[in-house]
Amino acid sequence: MIGPLVLTLMGCGVAVSLNCSSDCVVNTANAATVLGTTLAFGLSVVAMAYTIGGISGCHINPAITLGVFLSGRMSGKDASLYILFQIIGAILGSSILWLLTSNSGLVGTGANDLQPGVSVVGGVLAEIVFTTIFVLVVLGATSKTNGATNNFAGLAIGLTLVLAHLFCIRYTGTSVNPARSIGPALFQGGTALTNLWIFIVGPFVGGALAAGIWKIFEPKEI
Repeated sequence: MIGPLVLTLMGCGVAVSLNCSSDCVVNTANAATVLGTTLAFGLSVVAMAYTIGGISGCHINPAITLGVFLSGRMSGKDASLYILFQIIGAILGSSILWLLTSNSGLVGTGANDLQPGVSVVGGVLAEIVFTTIFVLVVLGATSKTNGATNNFAGLAIGLTLVLAHLFCIRYTGTSVNPARSIGPALFQGGTALTNLWIFIVGPFVGGALAAGIWKIFEPKEI
């Protein structure tokens, strides 16, 4: 719960503070604002990975939890509880952000939405593709067969999230995480809430695909 709270508060909070809106995303002159937002999400993951990774594995993302479950690394009961508290954490993080912004003259909660010119199909495909890549990196970086590189899993995962944001933010604002989308959308409303299903279905499909791909290539333990 704490992990998604920090991710949503910090990542979405930076997006709001830097005014990384649709206009910002489509205007290349605001590249620094986009870069700042992408780094905020990636650094939040790195920070949490090295804080709670040894406690819960630091999934902080229902799509990752689904991929881990389908890979046979956790039970259905544990996966369900993880997802439940990830969503609760994201809602709490969004509530703190909303409280701050509503009392500071700022607008929005950094919710995901389709960006100008992007169709529903384009948005769904973008979320599926980038979630698949992201979760695949998570499964590989945290694999027991990965040896000493496990020590750098948090860094690899955080940097991959930065990379995913740099590409995908122009399409959907980059979710690859249903919890991160649910929390802000509840407070922002409008089309962010109407299109919320895209940021639930897309990442879950991507997480499942990543688990299937990883099972094909996963090295056998000796």
